Amino acid sequence: MLAHQAMRRLPIGVQSFRKLREDDCHYVDKTGFVLQLVREGTHYFLSRPRRFGKSLLVNTLKELFEGNRELFDGLEAERRWDWSVRHPVVRLSFGGVHAKLAGDLEADISEQLRAVEGGHGLTQADGTVRGRFRNLIRRLHSGSGQRVVVLVDEYDKPILDAMDEPAIARANREYLRGLYSVIKDCDDHVRFCFLTGVSKFSKVSLFSGLNNLRDITLSPRYSSICGYAESDLDSVFARELEGLDRDRIRDWYNGYSWGGAERVYNPFDVLLLLADREFKPWWYETGTPTFLIERLAEEAVPWELLDGLSASEQLLSAFDVGRVAPEALLFQTGYLTVLEREDLEDGASYRLGYPNREVRQSLNRSLLDDLLGAGWKTDRDRKHLIQAMKAGDTAGMKELLRALLAGIPHQWHGRNPMAEHEGFYASVLYAHFSATGAEVRAEESGSVGRADLCVRAFGRVYVFEFKMRERGGAAAAMSQLKARGYADRYRGRGEPIHLVGVEFSAEARNVTSFETETI
Repeated sequence: MLAHQAMRRLPIGVQSFRKLREDDCHYVDKTGFVLQLVREGTHYFLSRPRRFGKSLLVNTLKELFEGNRELFDGLEAERRWDWSVRHPVVRLSFGGVHAKLAGDLEADISEQLRAVEGGHGLTQADGTVRGRFRNLIRRLHSGSGQRVVVLVDEYDKPILDAMDEPAIARANREYLRGLYSVIKDCDDHVRFCFLTGVSKFSKVSLFSGLNNLRDITLSPRYSSICGYAESDLDSVFARELEGLDRDRIRDWYNGYSWGGAERVYNPFDVLLLLADREFKPWWYETGTPTFLIERLAEEAVPWELLDGLSASEQLLSAFDVGRVAPEALLFQTGYLTVLEREDLEDGASYRLGYPNREVRQSLNRSLLDDLLGAGWKTDRDRKHLIQAMKAGDTAGMKELLRALLAGIPHQWHGRNPMAEHEGFYASVLYAHFSATGAEVRAEESGSVGRADLCVRAFGRVYVFEFKMRERGGAAAAMSQLKARGYADRYRGRGEPIHLVGVEFSAEARNVTSFETETI
């Protein structure tokens, strides 16, 4: 059925398993995970960020349960699945739903149910959407003699799309809660159930009527059920990778994890890189995180501490209309990932951080752009900052940082008392350096204590200590850098190390003194 691997296409934007296989596209075989799911349970929930292959996974399940063996030629499922049994499938997808007006959601679900009814040769039933859904499942079981498979893709999109209008978001949530409760009511008729989405709304708010779901979002065994592993790039895309720097690919795009030891790539990034041979924030540019930026501003989350946040599993699941923990929002939307998992007596604890350069650089650019406004010449000044870092030009760096802080609108300071503290300046400078693609660490431990900011790029290291004028200024900052050995961890690598003591003034809202020394 399939052509030689070298002739296969890149499945950019393809979410249909049938189309992918019939069009001879590259496919990273995930059917082993699918078989494992079916063997181990019946009701599942999986959360992953956008463009990670959730819809393709759902579509794969559909084709498998419908018994379309010809699509699985050469895949793991072909030799291990019982092809003599076919199950009726009800697949609902909310990816294309626009539900910000009363009645939109009900009308869309009704249309989808009508399509399923027609596809199975059933007459359209009367009654409410919930009633039709319930009757559809029962009629399909009765007519085929096999229990029904229920697949729901992007279950949460009607809620997420209306998060800026809480009343509508809550109404959509309540409507969906009623719909999903039907699945549990019909459990005798259901063979398998699988729901996917970006967010994980609490069971109390959305899944109270479907509390038998097994959440595999943070299961180490399923951490690579979506996304491409390093081994996948070698086995599936080896020919397309020729001529590309693998270390650079890892730096830009690898690094996502949901509790497992293996880290994965976002498929969308890999496919666009292979198609255009250009390193760009492909995934990030497909969705502007406006809601995320606004939430971070409202919560006054220190930007420099995002890379290293700690959170419990309960906190990562704390997502509901009007009640979203920043850690949960960043994690569920894919801007932070699991760097390390620690199993404690009272449950797992997770250390979160940026997955890769794409996210770290792009998110910090968005944070700066939101702070400074459209008039700020961000690209120009990032280029000048990169030139200064390459040359070890700390004097030029000082002027660039002064210009950056001077560009913050006056009214912003009046709304944010944190501008009187050095932590505010640490956040802004962290974002500015991260936006260049540099390796940046905040609160990094030295021999005694922690440096405010460490920047490593272009064969040089910059170690910063910040002070407000009222607390001793740049001279005191420089003395602290030396006395506490903040730069010791970088010695012996052959890289010039620049110690930088910076004094800020709450009154001037800018840098007032700047001392440097190279060691």
